[in-house]
Order: sequence, then structure tokens, then C-alpha cells
Amino acid sequence: MNNSSSDANLYGGSSQALVLARSFMTRVFGWMTLGLIITGAAALWVVTSPEVQKTIFGSKVIFYGLIIAQFAIVLLFGTALRKLPVTACTGLFLLYSGLMGLTLSSIFFIYEIGSITQTFFITAGTFGSMAAFGYITKSDLTKAGAIAGMAVIGLVIATVVNIFMQSSGMDMVISFVGVLIFVVLTAYDVQKLKAIGSEASSEDEVGRYALMGALTLYLDFINLFLFMLRFFGSRKD
Repeated sequence: MNNSSSDANLYGGSSQALVLARSFMTRVFGWMTLGLIITGAAALWVVTSPEVQKTIFGSKVIFYGLIIAQFAIVLLFGTALRKLPVTACTGLFLLYSGLMGLTLSSIFFIYEIGSITQTFFITAGTFGSMAAFGYITKSDLTKAGAIAGMAVIGLVIATVVNIFMQSSGMDMVISFVGVLIFVVLTAYDVQKLKAIGSEASSEDEVGRYALMGALTLYLDFINLFLFMLRFFGSRKD
């Protein structure tokens, strides 16, 4: 039995299901990568434009408005996927990636560019390794993913508390736990997406679910990067 027939059996014995599943994962990582590129381009635009910097960071209304807009898009994305055309949902994802870049540009004013670049590649290597593990492992990561998902809530609470405490020790603990959580979530989310892809029955489903999958992995990557930056980033004097 060749690999193609084995894969077809894995995806319900249908060559069409196999094609859809492969197309799904390709689109997930493709959209995620494009999202990261747009985020980087938007951040670079802010860094190289003093007028844009003044507009975004010189007004609390605009800065926090951008953050609120990002939260709103994430919260409404699932509903949008069910009700809006795929093209409109694609636009929302790309818009979110751009908005993230505008606010994420602030790290360039806090950390040295060299350490940001180094941390990005460390994050990419870690993310890629865990994504590969999640894709090929035979172990069920559902329990680990559920625990990591619940731990995110505790992480948010601890982060908010430390805003007032200003404890450097607690900040390091939060950063370490954050890295662990999103390492686990990366593997879990890829495994979950692989299962979703195997159940897709049409090109429309592939297109819609791929965007949700891309947003999920995009957020895993961004959060992993930010927590790692707190470890490896060299702050400007």
C-alpha cells in the first residue's frame, strides 16, 4: 500500500477528503504567515514614520481604540465566519493583523532591534517544532490543551495584578509560565486543526475554518513571541 492510499484511509477513505485536508492545513499556515508579514510591515511603517507614531502614541483615545478594535474583531470573528462571505472574513483577518502591527510597534521603542530579531527567530523555531509535534504525535493533547486554556485566565489575572505590584520577580514567573502555556497551546491547536481539516466536506468549509485556524495560530505565535521577548529582549537605556 502506498502513502497516498494510507493517507486516504486516514481521512475516511476518500481521496477528496485527503485533498481538502491538505488544502486546509496549507491555507491555515499560509494565512497565518501572511498575517505575520502584514503585522511586521505595519509595525515597520509606524517605526519609520514620526507622524504616525505621534498619531498613535500621542493620543490615548486612538491607542486604546486600536486595542479595543482588536479585541472586538477577535470576539466577533466566529460569528462573522458563519454569516459573512469568506472574502469579508479574510478582510477582517488582514485588518486585525494590521491593527496588531500598529500597536505592537511599541516594542521597537522598548527593546533593541537586534534582540527583537533574535527573539523572533527563537520564537519561530519553537513554534515550528511544537506545531510539527502537534501534527505528527499520536498522543491526545486534549487534556493538556484544556489545562493550558484555563491557565490563560490565571495568567491574565496575574498580569493585571502585577501592573499594580510592579514585581520584577513575579514578572519573570509570569513570562516563564506564559511561554509554557503557549508552547502547549501551539501543539494542541495544530492537532485540533488537523482533526477539523479531516472533517471538512467542501471548499467553502475549508476556506472559513482555515481563517479561524490561522487566527488561532497567529495569536499563539504573537503571545509566545511577546513572552519570550521578556526573557531574551535587551531593553534600551
